[in-house]
Amino acid sequence: MKKLKKQNHSKVALFAGVTALMALTPNTHAQSSVDALLNKLEQKGILTVDEARELKTENQQDSAADFNKAFGPKITMPDWVTGYKLSGDFRGRFDEQTADNAAFVDRIRLRYRLRVGLTVNMKDDLQVGFRLGSGDSAGGSYGGNPLSNNSTMQDNGTKKFIYVDAAYGKWTAVNDGTWMLAATIGKMDQPFQTSYMVFDPDYTPEGAALQGTYKINDHHSLAFNSAAFVLDEESKSSRDPFMFGGQLIWNATWSPKVESSLGVAAFSIVNAGMLTTNNVPYINQGNTRTSAGVLMYNYNPVIASGSATYKLDSFPLYKGAFPIKVTGEFMDNPAAPSQSNQGYWGGITFGKSGRKGTWDLSYRYQYLEANAWYDQVVDDDNFAYYQSAPVGGLSGIFGGTNMKGHLVKLNYSLTDALTLTFTCYVNDLINPVPGNSQRHALHAMADIMWKF
Repeated sequence: MKKLKKQNHSKVALFAGVTALMALTPNTHAQSSVDALLNKLEQKGILTVDEARELKTENQQDSAADFNKAFGPKITMPDWVTGYKLSGDFRGRFDEQTADNAAFVDRIRLRYRLRVGLTVNMKDDLQVGFRLGSGDSAGGSYGGNPLSNNSTMQDNGTKKFIYVDAAYGKWTAVNDGTWMLAATIGKMDQPFQTSYMVFDPDYTPEGAALQGTYKINDHHSLAFNSAAFVLDEESKSSRDPFMFGGQLIWNATWSPKVESSLGVAAFSIVNAGMLTTNNVPYINQGNTRTSAGVLMYNYNPVIASGSATYKLDSFPLYKGAFPIKVTGEFMDNPAAPSQSNQGYWGGITFGKSGRKGTWDLSYRYQYLEANAWYDQVVDDDNFAYYQSAPVGGLSGIFGGTNMKGHLVKLNYSLTDALTLTFTCYVNDLINPVPGNSQRHALHAMADIMWKF
């Protein structure tokens, strides 16, 4: 750091520690490590927002110089590249599926997920990133399962697939401390702050997104997200299906212990009738279809969400302040008939994992009617059992819509890099297919994940 004009001696000591961290950290990782530390100090109230922003700016300038000095003589890099970050994770999973139906065959699968990505930062607030991910192939398509990076251990150790999980270019055109505006194009992590009821966590859509924030003051801010995604390209028709969406979120910090968030979003799918079971991978189920697999309704849902967090000073068997968060979401699709066009969920989370010795425990109840939203983009782990095939669909295990049930999840971080997770879904179909005798379907997963 170049100049530190601070009055508080404890802050001077912290800044000295940050400087030492930069000196000891390898050049390729110094910027991300110091930024992460500054974020923590800001969250704990040790640094103000302005102080943290000033230090991050100085850190970025120093990191750019260090990067060029360290790697310029060794590798050929344009002088506008200021740094890069290599990151990823590996997860091993025990997966069990069962249902109280005599026709159901209980299943146990051993699976893994591998993701490795590179982010390159450039001058003028430009960024390019890509990520490779494991995954099983999606039948009848050109790629892997759009809702999962899991590879199943099977077929006598056959070689498994690696796919392009993300590939994008990003330009942050405005970032002055009050306003931020960034545009992204390519295949990206979905930009909307929504739950798994709206988008599966592994879904990486393709298209363009525009995101921004406005800092009202130190305690209140507005965020907005918008995007246009390609859902399919039809070689024999000009009616390609697209998805459009917009979202506005108000985030507030009422005190060091109390935070809240309120949001509203709207989505629209254009030419939904082209998303037939023959045109796109059929991963989930639940929407009303014709016998030919054509969607019968449009999908233009409006979604409201909210959360409130209270932080206890301490809690048994937990390190640091202990957050308790209550969250909910409601969805209504006016383009579909009533009795099949709404969805909602509510839940509570105790704690927050991610750092060594921390954990979280959450519960959620969800009710998602058949035509509340497009079934091929929602959580595929949240499944039910179809003993009999619906019109235009298939029998078997499917995630998607037309289901209600419970979710319990526990995370415990053994170290900063290693987390154990237990997840259990218990679901029923809202409107069973005639001939179904199924009541409950259970999906239990035990994970161990290394991140880097």
